[in-house]
Amino acid sequence: MNAQQQLIALQTIANKEVRRFLRIWPQTLLPGAITVTLYFLIFGNLIGGRIGTMGGHPYMQFIVPGLIMMMVITNSYSNVVSSFFSAKFQRSVEEMLISPMPNRIILAGYVIGGVARGLAVGLVVTLIALFFADLGIENLWVTVTILLLTATLFSLGGFINAVYAHSFDDISIVPTFVLTPLTYLGGVFYSIDMLPKFWQAVSLANPIVYIVNGFRAGILGSSDVSLFTTYSILIFCVLGMSVWAWWLLNSGRGLRQ
Repeated sequence: MNAQQQLIALQTIANKEVRRFLRIWPQTLLPGAITVTLYFLIFGNLIGGRIGTMGGHPYMQFIVPGLIMMMVITNSYSNVVSSFFSAKFQRSVEEMLISPMPNRIILAGYVIGGVARGLAVGLVVTLIALFFADLGIENLWVTVTILLLTATLFSLGGFINAVYAHSFDDISIVPTFVLTPLTYLGGVFYSIDMLPKFWQAVSLANPIVYIVNGFRAGILGSSDVSLFTTYSILIFCVLGMSVWAWWLLNSGRGLRQ
């Protein structure tokens, strides 16, 4: 395939993925909006008023970046894992694999779809947050780059999960037993500076701590961790998982049975 044909193939897969989640928006976009509204009402209004400030910011304002990132992570991951596993289950992936289309185009198309859904839900959550807190952007470059890297990382994670999954039950294991605990313990609702020294050190082994704090640095200008460390972890993980996902496609593992 020449460059123009590869671009058409990429656009086709990406458009299919975007149209897929837009077509069923009550299942893909609306749940995140409802969930985050409940978080704002319960943790922000009811509990936040008693907490006061955290990290030098009103509590409601403090939790907004973490909640946005939590929704981006969840939706980027779930979009790709559900879509690619459905394609694998229906055997339509095999048609793509035997076509002249390079595997990197297949991977990129699904990842773009996951990133698009993550950003769409993140935008919806941000608009809702404006009704509850005063928000600004301290550093646009940091905000945008961390958002894109995070959505890309978890889209790749969803792709890898879908390749290894053997049933629809398998695609819920990682979100339930890995992503949810790591996200809730990732500094979304609290500053890790509040923790005892031992638990601060344990928290630093959680990559979502760096993601949430990096995004918080872009929005609020404050962070519990180094931005350099955040970017290093994100870039390393994105590159590593890209190679892993590409290798899985090339090897046909879990796809050519």
